[in-house]
Amino acid sequence: MRLMVFAAVLIAACAFGLSASQAQTTPKIRVATTPIDLGAEALYAAELGLFKKAGLDVDLGVLTNGTAVAAAVSGGSIDIGQSNLVALADAHGKGFPFVVVAPAGYYSSKAPTTIMITAANSPIKTAKDLDGKVVTVVALRDITQVGASSWLVQNGADLSSVKFVEVPQPAVCTAITAGRADAGVVSEPFQSVALANGCRVLAACHDTIGKEFLVGAWFSTNAWADAHPDLVKRFRAVIVETARWANTHREESAKILEKYTKLALPPQMKRVVFAEKSDPAQMQPLINAAAKYGALKAPFPAADLLSRY
Repeated sequence: MRLMVFAAVLIAACAFGLSASQAQTTPKIRVATTPIDLGAEALYAAELGLFKKAGLDVDLGVLTNGTAVAAAVSGGSIDIGQSNLVALADAHGKGFPFVVVAPAGYYSSKAPTTIMITAANSPIKTAKDLDGKVVTVVALRDITQVGASSWLVQNGADLSSVKFVEVPQPAVCTAITAGRADAGVVSEPFQSVALANGCRVLAACHDTIGKEFLVGAWFSTNAWADAHPDLVKRFRAVIVETARWANTHREESAKILEKYTKLALPPQMKRVVFAEKSDPAQMQPLINAAAKYGALKAPFPAADLLSRY
């Protein structure tokens, strides 16, 4: 297993390139995820030696957001990626043949791992206070914008007056405290870091989507899954085994997450709960919200995204 960290899909495409002969002779999988708790299962599995135990040779890369991962999988430089369901649903709606091969993490209102923040000394208290203001999201029309839009609309804001701008997770609080934005959506572990460095909670915005729903998933293309059903099954088995481990080994998994994010994680940090099966009923709320708030043209049955293997 080799870990590579990339800032752009183009770099990933070059770094992950394999010849056809290599792909045919070695059970190698090129995998990409995002640098947040939700996407950390592959990092845990690599550190624990679970991929090797399953007979998989994994090249593992980290990209900036789920949209970038989806683009890499679509372009063929990645075999399996981790992304949020909004990015996958958007791609599905545009005709990209993506299929979910394993579940990732849940959002739970009991321990929100994604929130909207503002500056600690900001006068902003309500959704309506953000009328005409700037709100950061990880990527336009992705899950962070859907969550923000849902909360703004359901709490009386004029959504048409709000300007959304893309800001990477590590820079959200800085953009707000520097006056370049008024609020922003951020996920763990950057959520805890922001709250310790000049920002405060404005809202658990994802609560307006649902009290519990599947946020992310591991996915591939139909063509790759059809050509490698055994690798899909082995990869899924590793992810499920990792989910069970991560859900019960918080201290150990935190140390691995710190290694790859280069952040010191506070003990009080809220942690993602990982799913052990892909349940369409847990996927549907986010798909419906994405359609309602403009990230998708129309909702569709979540089961349409599931791999048959």
